[in-house]
Amino acid sequence: MQIASVLFYSYPMIKNDATADSNSRSDCPVTCVLDILGDKWTLVVIRDLFMGKHRYNEFMESPEGITSNILADRLKRLECAGIVKRDQYQKRPPRSEYFLTTKGADLQPVLFALVEWGRRYLPCADYPERPFTPEIRD
Repeated sequence: MQIASVLFYSYPMIKNDATADSNSRSDCPVTCVLDILGDKWTLVVIRDLFMGKHRYNEFMESPEGITSNILADRLKRLECAGIVKRDQYQKRPPRSEYFLTTKGADLQPVLFALVEWGRRYLPCADYPERPFTPEIRD
């Protein structure tokens, strides 16, 4: 059995204060990304944005069954990270729509890679055939 070797990219061990995220566990790029995207709901919300969902109730209709408090937290975290932009469309009661920013839309290859991996190794899962074309707002 042949063992595949994994290439790890080197990264600076000293943070640049101008770009350092004080919430990161380490300087490792994988760890820094996982600190933002690494829970079981965040990529589902991002997937839904790529699939054209913008309103809170649309996210709540997803088959995974995210709870409203978790959804509110993930949308707020994604907004704080600059991945999502919130646009208020109604003042009373306050209602908002959510859109990917350019930074968020740049996650498209990550989602495609997850879909392709799933297609290859998880045959019981169903995956959309249409391309993801999000509406971007910065």
